[in-house]
Amino acid sequence: MKQTTLCYLRCNDSYLMLHRVKKDHDASHGKWIGVGGKCERDESPDECMLREVREETGLTVLRWQYRGIVTFISDTWPCEYMHLFTATQWEGTMVPCDEGDLQWVPQHQLEQLNLWEGDRIFLRLLLDNTQPFFSLKLVYRGDALCSAKLDNRPIPLPGCQNPQ
Repeated sequence: MKQTTLCYLRCNDSYLMLHRVKKDHDASHGKWIGVGGKCERDESPDECMLREVREETGLTVLRWQYRGIVTFISDTWPCEYMHLFTATQWEGTMVPCDEGDLQWVPQHQLEQLNLWEGDRIFLRLLLDNTQPFFSLKLVYRGDALCSAKLDNRPIPLPGCQNPQ
C-alpha cells in the first residue's frame, strides 16, 4: 500500500494550497491540494511531511498536528494511505514549487476551488476541528467518488448508490 502525506499550512484565515498545473501526466492536474508527497523507505509520516513541505515550499514546519488518515481505494490508481496534517508555525522563505503554483487561499474560498470530492470531505473535517483525529475511507471509480466512510460509518454522497 502506497504511503503519502498531505499538510495544510494555516496562516490567520488562509490556507496554503498547491494548484497542480505544472506536470502533464499528473492524476491531480488542475486540482488544488495541500502540500505533500510519497513517503520514502524507513520514513515516518511526520518525517515525510516535514521533508515534502520543505522541498515544495522552502518552509520548515515547526508546529504541526497529525489529524487523520485517509484510505484511498480506486479502480484506476494504486491503493493509498494518506496521512493528513495541519501546521500553524514554520520558518523560512517560500520558494516556487515545480509541481504547481502555491497560493494562500482564504478559508471561505476553499469550497470554490477545483478539489477532489473526497478532499472536500476531509477539508471540512480539518476546518471545523470537531474531530481531533479521524479515519476516512474514500472509494473512487475513475475520477468519481462512489463511497465514503468516516470512522467506519458510511457518509451519504449525492447521486451515489450502494455505499460501501
